[in-house]
Amino acid sequence: MNFLSPVVAAFTTLLVGFIWYHPIVFGTVWIKEAGLTKEESEKGNMFKIFGLTFVFSIFIGMIMQTITIHQLGALGMIGGPAKLAEAKPSFVAFMADYGTVFRTASHGALHGFFAGLFFAFPMIAINGLFERRTWKYIFIHSGYWIVSLTIIGAIVCAWI
Repeated sequence: MNFLSPVVAAFTTLLVGFIWYHPIVFGTVWIKEAGLTKEESEKGNMFKIFGLTFVFSIFIGMIMQTITIHQLGALGMIGGPAKLAEAKPSFVAFMADYGTVFRTASHGALHGFFAGLFFAFPMIAINGLFERRTWKYIFIHSGYWIVSLTIIGAIVCAWI
């Protein structure tokens, strides 16, 4: 597992959020749909909010590696990095042939997009339905996560 790429990719949620929730994009609509005022949306400990967002985004980047990098599955089949010395020659040959296959930004972006569409969107929609939120609210947040996960997937998959 690469520990640097999730840290770098974690900045994605902050950057995309800065653009996505800006008043000229979806910020004004989001505030209205969330039932907040502009003043209420600016309250809170921003250091805590942005700091924890960054930490949680690192977690997301770490799990996105397992979703986008198929070779991690092959490594898991032999028991992980600690078992590399004991791996059979067939594993070594497999990794020599396929070790960097599908390690591209476009492949990672595809997996990130599907993670957003088939994981993030349904979870946000379920919560939104129970909270009696509007579909605008659900689509604004889901769109943000689909875009963010697409970019995160691209970064962590292409980083070799």
